[in-house]
Amino acid sequence: MPRKRILIVNNRVPYPLNDGGNIAVHAMVQGYKDTGWEVYLLAMNTTRHHMPAKELAGIYPDIFRFDTVEVNNDVTSFGVLRNFLLSSKPNHAERFFHKHFAGHLQNAIIEFKPDVVQIESIFLTDYLPYIKAVSNAATVLRLHNLEYEVWGRFAEESKGIKGIYIRNLAARIRKYEEAAWAKYDLLLPITGTDAEAVRKLLPTADILTVPVGIATEHVADTAPVVNNKGYHIGAMDWLPNAEGIRWFLEQAWPEIHALYPDFEFWFAGRKMPESFKLNLPTGAHCAGEVPDAEAFIADKSILFVPIKSGGGLRIKILEAMSKGKIVVSTDVGMQGIDAVSGKDFIAANTPREFAEAIHFIMANPALTKEIALNAAALVKANYDKSDIIGRLNERLNAIL
Repeated sequence: MPRKRILIVNNRVPYPLNDGGNIAVHAMVQGYKDTGWEVYLLAMNTTRHHMPAKELAGIYPDIFRFDTVEVNNDVTSFGVLRNFLLSSKPNHAERFFHKHFAGHLQNAIIEFKPDVVQIESIFLTDYLPYIKAVSNAATVLRLHNLEYEVWGRFAEESKGIKGIYIRNLAARIRKYEEAAWAKYDLLLPITGTDAEAVRKLLPTADILTVPVGIATEHVADTAPVVNNKGYHIGAMDWLPNAEGIRWFLEQAWPEIHALYPDFEFWFAGRKMPESFKLNLPTGAHCAGEVPDAEAFIADKSILFVPIKSGGGLRIKILEAMSKGKIVVSTDVGMQGIDAVSGKDFIAANTPREFAEAIHFIMANPALTKEIALNAAALVKANYDKSDIIGRLNERLNAIL
């Protein structure tokens, strides 16, 4: 019996594995490969997240094929203005549509003859007509988040001319996104929350919730050592991360530092703005882009997730939980993770609540360790990668 074939199409090279989006795509590629699929990964090598040829050579040597196509997706003032005035589509969709990529995609499909074509970004939906023109493969869309929610929340925080533009953009993204869902054979939201939102708007959609799975054989099973170091790590070219850290440093950190002067906060991430490295408040440290995320978090016991907007599921939270870290997060930050505040993590949405969370942790080491162990057990029970890819395989077999 021939092996099933899947072509995965992504709007960037999913490497290095230093942010949630890359980790999510990588987990899917490996999951399919490990369960017997022949996997062809076709990725845009964009100007904004460009990978040099010498680094590309060593990526994904163990899948059927990995190809990249050079794509200029720079954000320009002229492009933004032209899109705003002359187009009904969001700027994101136009920036990622290029005829030469469509040609590469069609050639890949004709040569590879996939059973399934999986799209990893809603903003690649304009390529669907090109896919269907040369193939009867099942089309699958991975919903890393609901983009209209991300931009809608960001719009609420924006004012002035910027606010007018963001609100207009959020409305166009919502219209584009809702229309796109109906064009696919199967939707794969990462969170149950996102799945329910799609079902309400499109009851006829075929949906399977597929969270990002992680290897659970090394999940923490001993009580963690709580220290006075907190951290955050995430790509800073993702607006919710950058805005969240800015808010945390300006609003929450002063209250934490006033309560516990010896407590330290470290943050790191790709594309770190230079402004974050300047005039840092006492006790806060910016590590910039770190070469080894594991080494960066090793000596820190508390993960702060001060996200005020955004959607999807934050993989860094699951990884932190699996390692016995204490997670202090906003409700938005924990969206999509089946965790209970006070049992699996500590919720904090205001500066005072973040300070109170640190006080609770320092004053209640036994309860804090119990929360960390509960979180590790939750990850092991609900986010095992083998179980997740197994359920996905069953659904795909049913529609092929």
